[in-house]
Amino acid sequence: MSDSPLSPARMESSDALVLFGITGDLAKKMLLPALYRLTESGKLTVPVIGVAAGDWDDDALRRHAREAVVAAGTDIDEAVFERFAAGLSLITGDFADDTTFARLRDAVAGFGFVTHYLAIPPSLFTTVAAALAAAGLNRDARLVVEKPFGNDLDSARKLQDELSAHFDDDHLLRVDHFLGNRAVESLMVSRFANTLLAPIWHRAYVDNVQITLAEDFDVADRGSFYDRVGCLRDVVQNHMLQVLAFLTMDPPSAGNARAQGLEKWRVLHATRTMDPADTVRGQYDGYRDVAGVQPDSATETYFATRLFIDNWRWSGVPFYLRSGKALALTATEVVVELREPPLELFGGEHSRTPANLIRFRIDGDTGIRADLMVSKPEKGTGPLTVPVGVDYAQVLGRQELPYENILHGAVEGDPEWFAFFPTVLECWRIVEPLLDPADPPVAYARGSWGPRSADRLPGLRGWHELGTRLFDAGQVH
Repeated sequence: MSDSPLSPARMESSDALVLFGITGDLAKKMLLPALYRLTESGKLTVPVIGVAAGDWDDDALRRHAREAVVAAGTDIDEAVFERFAAGLSLITGDFADDTTFARLRDAVAGFGFVTHYLAIPPSLFTTVAAALAAAGLNRDARLVVEKPFGNDLDSARKLQDELSAHFDDDHLLRVDHFLGNRAVESLMVSRFANTLLAPIWHRAYVDNVQITLAEDFDVADRGSFYDRVGCLRDVVQNHMLQVLAFLTMDPPSAGNARAQGLEKWRVLHATRTMDPADTVRGQYDGYRDVAGVQPDSATETYFATRLFIDNWRWSGVPFYLRSGKALALTATEVVVELREPPLELFGGEHSRTPANLIRFRIDGDTGIRADLMVSKPEKGTGPLTVPVGVDYAQVLGRQELPYENILHGAVEGDPEWFAFFPTVLECWRIVEPLLDPADPPVAYARGSWGPRSADRLPGLRGWHELGTRLFDAGQVH
């Protein structure tokens, strides 16, 4: 195999999946339902060995798995679940106890290659990696770790060094579940597979870009976790900057994950660090009353900023990012605003023709929509905005859950669905000036669109309105 930096990573398919934290919250809400779906589609054919603390046995785990699949809203096919449950087993014990890993070694004996997936708190990553190595379980194996990968730039480097002592980079995968979202991947496909879009995707035609990750729900019972993290670390540093990279990267020169990772790194490397003067941090009313939240907490539940990319393609184009909890609705959407025509020929006496917008909905009712102008029949009334686009659910049917792609990639050794470490470092560099600011966040009302000051970011003419759905009934043309 070529040693070119663009060559695909050397990754083996697995004969077994070891899931640390199989009884935890992430496994219940995301991983177990995804594993059931993979069994249903025939993509999961290897046993799943859970490792967790507690006194459960295999039957208790299988009952828990059924409850998790039902809670995810899935109609269970009994024959499928029987196949899924038959492959489930559990090892219980403390992650700091060598005997736990001795029992695991016995359980995986005879399997040719094993994937170890850590759905556990990041503080345990290095403990488990070292224990796996001490038991010889890092040979013929790879390690998959959940986000966050570090808490800042220095801790990300330190974590990489510690994990690399036991698993080399061809056997270490970093999860960002947005990368498992087909609609996020479709950003790249839409750009590079359509010559309709590719020629206009640069500063000569794009006026500004807005990326919104809005949630209408609050932190609920996750107060103690969220208060240590905040909006910036929770979703902006990873999810939103990964979306930014897909939107702005140059086309890779090879069709593999490493070549894509290098292009993402190049565009993130050209992205300026965040400027506090171009940033608004907010906190919804009542957040400090949540159990686990400090009474004087300065943690932000809302974050909005303006970014610039200093390269040939994007110089001078502002990118506006915003995310928050307890907002007006739940939507993850990109709005690309194209430049206005140089002359106004069709607007009314006191109005201008609206700019063309290209919208990508990447969560919920996913799809792509372009707002185009057509002539209204009434004379002198100006053009009418008409949405034209594709509803992915109508065209493609059920989309895989992000964790279906991630778990399948973990088992098969497909790095496409995972974060490229150099891009992780660039993301931490970009957000570093805002990680621990001295100024408190601005209060905002629940159910609003966040602090009013976020509407006045430099150069922002206004946030584009988002609907609960990308298309209203009968709106797709």
